Amino acid sequence: MNEEQQHLSGDRAARPSAWLRPCAKGLRCAVALALIGCAAPLVPPADSRAPAGAVQPEGASGLQRKPGWQFARAAVAAAHPLAAEAGWRVLKAGGNALDAAIAVQMVLALVEPQSSGIGGGAFLMHWDGREVAAWDGRETAPAAADERLFMQPDGKPMPMAQAVSGGLAVGVPGAVRMLEAAHRVHGRLPWARLFEPAIDLAERGFPVGQRLHTLLATEAASGTLAADAQARAYFFAADGRPHAVGHLLRNPALAEVLRAIAARGSAALHEGPIAADLAARVRGHAARPGRLAAADLAGYVPLRRAPICTDWLAAYRVCGFPPPSSGHLTLMQILGLLEKLPRRDAAGTAGTAGTGLVEGIPGADWLHAYTEAARLAFADRDQYIADPAFAAAPGGDWRSLLDGAYLARRAALVGELSAGRRLPGQPGSPGTAPIAWAPMPPQPEGGTSHVSVVDAEGHALALTTSIEAVFGARLMADGGTGLAGGYLLNNQLTDFSFTPADASGRPVANRVQAGKRPRSSMSPTLVFEAGSGRLLMTLGSPGGAAIIHYAAKALVGSLQWGLDAQRAIDLPNFAAFNGPATVLEAGRFPAATAAALRARGHTVAESELTSGAQALQRTASGWHGAADPRREGVVVGE
Repeated sequence: MNEEQQHLSGDRAARPSAWLRPCAKGLRCAVALALIGCAAPLVPPADSRAPAGAVQPEGASGLQRKPGWQFARAAVAAAHPLAAEAGWRVLKAGGNALDAAIAVQMVLALVEPQSSGIGGGAFLMHWDGREVAAWDGRETAPAAADERLFMQPDGKPMPMAQAVSGGLAVGVPGAVRMLEAAHRVHGRLPWARLFEPAIDLAERGFPVGQRLHTLLATEAASGTLAADAQARAYFFAADGRPHAVGHLLRNPALAEVLRAIAARGSAALHEGPIAADLAARVRGHAARPGRLAAADLAGYVPLRRAPICTDWLAAYRVCGFPPPSSGHLTLMQILGLLEKLPRRDAAGTAGTAGTGLVEGIPGADWLHAYTEAARLAFADRDQYIADPAFAAAPGGDWRSLLDGAYLARRAALVGELSAGRRLPGQPGSPGTAPIAWAPMPPQPEGGTSHVSVVDAEGHALALTTSIEAVFGARLMADGGTGLAGGYLLNNQLTDFSFTPADASGRPVANRVQAGKRPRSSMSPTLVFEAGSGRLLMTLGSPGGAAIIHYAAKALVGSLQWGLDAQRAIDLPNFAAFNGPATVLEAGRFPAATAAALRARGHTVAESELTSGAQALQRTASGWHGAADPRREGVVVGE
């Protein structure tokens, strides 16, 4: 099935239990360390000095060494220790990979509310041992939205900082309904049982960790999140300060909402009093009321799409999400362009089979080739990629952007000097029809969370889930319970182009339209051995448009440079968009690297580049688990 629309509801019976029993000593210690921020720091967080398009959706909270983990049979990689633990408990109770991921997502809604939750959307790549399925839970624009949603009366687009906060940016959430649809097909344990860990934690409370505290401190300084009364009462003390690290934070409103979804399925969120409360908060926002209505929530439909699988380096088959995600297409364009360029050794000599690493980190010559390839790929991304229900693929097939002959023509544009001084770059013409779209102007994109799971039967998934910006629309709903806490709403509509057309009237493919899904950079990825079809890796990351670069680094580092996944993720981050800057992770590259790039014509900027990659990689003895040192994720399993 290329696209299958599902209207589904969950299992009816919710069985209460004391789900979270005391965990093993090693895991408990790991959880405690991550929550209170005791792990040994590598370097302090750096100030962002990158241009606006490269600014990360979530700020840095320091680096914590991650050991990498080895497991024989099964593993769960998630962005928070309590979420990973919940997923592992589900596997131990007889659940499969999808069951575990649903439990993880519901706990993340509680313990990592700034990144994802039931008020947002998600993309799921699922492997059942026979076929790969791509499940689309991306938000949609309300029926009352139009292409001028973010245009001001003077004809100029609204500033991003203004558009993000409030009801105007809230799209129809799709994560819960999509997970329910996937569970109907792939799940094993009863739907209701998967909510027990999150409900239990929400009622008992969880200790505020260093990362949440740090991000709340930033929000306290701006006052944006605290402007919402529900969020202010939950996240901040009476004196306006964020709750201290270790503060036990209970969320009775979320517990009640999750209990309703466990009992009645996604219908509890999309219809009835919880939906009415959500719509009322969006439409009733004092400064920027939105257009989402109860009918939009009731009518949301998740989609099952055909994944895009691409051969790479002759040895691998990389499967990723199709549009409306730009992740896989742009990622594989970059890697495909690099295959067409002369390979260089550590000294930069062309025609050799060197790795691109210089003293253990990416060298200037390889970074030059990578970032020039990235500029070309992002030019095509800005031109073509949008919701396929509203924008046709160039040449009638999205794979035209990955055609070998087309990539060879594009690779020929990469020279010894950077083309960044002539940007914005121009898109290519992969099809025979003339270009009908205008390129999307650059604008910031939001962040996410990522979950990778492999179960003992070999089923696996990569789930990337998001409410877009840090703390989403800074708008919290309690489901009409009148209790403290609740869940945050997304601001995903700001992933659309604010400008609907260029000066000549050509429309932007990713402009706002009613019922449309905004373009995303989320890149949940599954990698298989090209010959045998054996699963080798599941990975993904948060990070806005830079997600694409984080996934590329993990793939190149582990499968091309021979590092294990943990060391690949540990490598310094780098990025380039369709703009003048080559962006390097602040404090992680030697001055000589930046100088060598400038000598080639690059404008070098530094940024925090706060990735949050999670990966599981097959080894001779089982599975190697990796979690990003820039966030508090862990991997658990057996």
